[in-house]
Amino acid sequence: MKSREEEYREIFMAEALEYYDAMSRHISELEKDPGDEKALHELFRLMHNLKANARAMGFNAIGEVAHRMETIFGLIRSKERTFSGSMVPVLFDGIDTIGSLIRGLDQEDEITTDPEQLLENLDLLVQGEEPILEGEDKNADEDATRKLELSDLVYIQIKKLDHLLNLVGELIIDRDRILTLSQEIGNPALQAAASHLFRIADDLQYSVMDARLVNVGSLFNKFPRVVRDVAVAEKKEVELTINGQDIQIDRNILQIITDALLHLVRNAIGHGLETPEERQRAGKPERGSLTLSAQTERDDVLIQVIDDGKGIDVEQVRRKAVERGLVSAEASRTLDTNAVRAFLFEPGFSMAKEVTDISGRGVGLDVVKLAIDSLGGQLRVDSILGQGTTFTLVLPTSIAVKGALLFELEERSYAIPLMHTDSVVSLQPKQLHVVGGILMARLLGENIPVVDLRKLLHNGDSPLAPALKAELVGRQDIIIVNYNNRKLGLIVDRFLRQQDIVIKPMSKPLDMIDLFGGVTLLGSGQVCLVIDVPALTRLFLARRP
Repeated sequence: MKSREEEYREIFMAEALEYYDAMSRHISELEKDPGDEKALHELFRLMHNLKANARAMGFNAIGEVAHRMETIFGLIRSKERTFSGSMVPVLFDGIDTIGSLIRGLDQEDEITTDPEQLLENLDLLVQGEEPILEGEDKNADEDATRKLELSDLVYIQIKKLDHLLNLVGELIIDRDRILTLSQEIGNPALQAAASHLFRIADDLQYSVMDARLVNVGSLFNKFPRVVRDVAVAEKKEVELTINGQDIQIDRNILQIITDALLHLVRNAIGHGLETPEERQRAGKPERGSLTLSAQTERDDVLIQVIDDGKGIDVEQVRRKAVERGLVSAEASRTLDTNAVRAFLFEPGFSMAKEVTDISGRGVGLDVVKLAIDSLGGQLRVDSILGQGTTFTLVLPTSIAVKGALLFELEERSYAIPLMHTDSVVSLQPKQLHVVGGILMARLLGENIPVVDLRKLLHNGDSPLAPALKAELVGRQDIIIVNYNNRKLGLIVDRFLRQQDIVIKPMSKPLDMIDLFGGVTLLGSGQVCLVIDVPALTRLFLARRP
């Protein structure tokens, strides 16, 4: 298996060879028409990009040649030099040298191309002096030995990868059906073929998913300018630290969370970090610290926005929620810290004392929550008053294929995404209690409300219909789901298994039912509804007294 460094090296070489081909084409165009500004602009741009990429990879020889070539094309562009005379063969030689240096990266032996004489000639051209030429036209003498090479890098539109992944999803559904049928029939040859199809489909799925992966750094690296602009607007000093740029995630997921991450960063600077004067009074450095971080946790990617600001004042949020009518004063006193922080994600909720371009408009954190929900992800908030706040986005690596827990209700199968599954437990009726008309279970020191999913889905009852312990007979299988730091227990008939599923959107008019996030097809051919945990939790909270 290739190391990350080898992968980066191959990507650099593929892009650099494309740059080399483009440079060769544009300098030939410039030789035919020295006034061709488009060709000149492209040569300058390509040299600039190659210089930056080569230096970032530590390929200093390429970087130095590209830097000097960029300088000369800049002088030609500003009319301080003309593309004529002895300059022409030197610049052609420079592009050929770049090609040799790039190809040399793929050789086990040391690079034999020595750019020392070329660099000296390029310096002379910059200074306006005549270069040292070895012959009438060195490039013409070295022309059958020139190699023509194609790049190993292929650029593919993301919509083509989306279509391919959808087809793979359909293949996985049929694969599971064929495997189930082969086991039922019991034919050894059919079982062997089905097992082989299973392995191939698995490899194909992961290969397509791998092709869609991009580095988180492609988004993170856009934030230094954002942080600078927001900090200036808020009259604050901020030091940004970026970690985990090489963590990989599905490109579509990164696209979906772009606005969410922007809101979190703006929120951290506008609400989290104090002014230099406030930080000084609090005994902190005048410059606030903001960190963008990415890491992997099992099959998930965790993206964090961390600040060392004033933290979240839970009591202030509690009072604001009561003022907004989101909860009664009496009920608010019973809410724990996580439940209070969840109000920050209500639409229009804002803690800002005044409206600015950055904060106070009540837009931001609700957008973050909706984006994460659409991906089947989670949002965690940790904060210490006076020390800072951490927002953690828990994201799947792919949105096409998801891990799910299958369970049964009245002989029908349902699925719950593992992303929202906290744990599964089996309890006897005596371990459940009725408090205020709601079934409650105490697990690991937490009081967790429990609803009978059978009544809700099949009988249309409210999840808060008066709970009767007398109706519960024998062991109760309960799935504990977690959404927005709130846990809810769902009583089901029985657990089935954990399985990767391909979720398809609901068709009309079923798409109007909020409790279902989509459907999938099981190996038996049975249609399986996927529970929308965020919608279910919101319904429960909306009806809770």
